[in-house]
Amino acid sequence: MNLKGRSFLTLKDFTPDEIMYLIDLAAELKAKKKSGITGESLKGKNIALIFEKPSTRTRCAFTVACIDEGGHPEYLGKDDIQLGHKESIEDTARVLGRMFDGIEFRGFKHETVEKLASYSGVPVWNGLTDTYHPTQILADFLTLKEQFGTLSGLHLVYAGDGRNNMANSLMIGSSKLGLHFTILAPKVLWPEDSLVATCKTYAQESGGSITFSEDLDAVKGADAIYTDVWCSMGEEALASERVALLKPYQVNQQLMDKTGKPETIFLHCLPAVKGNEITEDVFEKHADVIFDEAENRMHTIKAVMVATLGK
Repeated sequence: MNLKGRSFLTLKDFTPDEIMYLIDLAAELKAKKKSGITGESLKGKNIALIFEKPSTRTRCAFTVACIDEGGHPEYLGKDDIQLGHKESIEDTARVLGRMFDGIEFRGFKHETVEKLASYSGVPVWNGLTDTYHPTQILADFLTLKEQFGTLSGLHLVYAGDGRNNMANSLMIGSSKLGLHFTILAPKVLWPEDSLVATCKTYAQESGGSITFSEDLDAVKGADAIYTDVWCSMGEEALASERVALLKPYQVNQQLMDKTGKPETIFLHCLPAVKGNEITEDVFEKHADVIFDEAENRMHTIKAVMVATLGK
């Protein structure tokens, strides 16, 4: 499958076959790395890593993945370049596109990563925006495939802030790949109607489904329960309000037991605020899978770079 020259901004832009290709390529690259085999797919390539928001997994994953494949990563923090301050995003994009072969962006407005892709002339990869987090979904789905052997037909429940970038992106990915996806959240934190309508169309084509519920019994039969922090970066002023609103949706052992399936796994994109969205005991019980998921950020990001830019 040829994805050369493509940007990776949201899973909406990719077909189910293309998404599965990236997940399978990641599994292949992971197996090679475990055997001590790295590649030269990015040899001679220079990659700009733009970070408006700080990061552990995204920064480390892009850096290691790039070096593993022979490329050179250059970290550009919010104080290192003029992006959107003294220089327009469009002009910065045109400069970077002449010096770098690919650009990663992690920041606030999704419009910024779209402008970088439109004006740079090189592949641009979304390391997180306020709207979408597509590289995380690839890591999540690789983890689910490792645990269950398949993705289609799995029942995935997302509990917590149902309108953040993780809920949006999990809904897109699940509906494209035929998962039965449930958002368990107070109605005021359900995703935008327009995105729901789009994802329901995807689900009709894939045989998946999308459900929304405020009732904790919605986790019954779940293969996996997923949560994220209750306050995303930039929303710190809402912390006390969110804690009060979402406390009933904490993933604790009582909620895990409601699935009726002892084999249900728990996933978290990290960092976790233990005692808020997840209890310490449930986190530690499922720590092996959670940190597989964290490691899989690197393998799936490597797959995206290799597929869109590699030789």
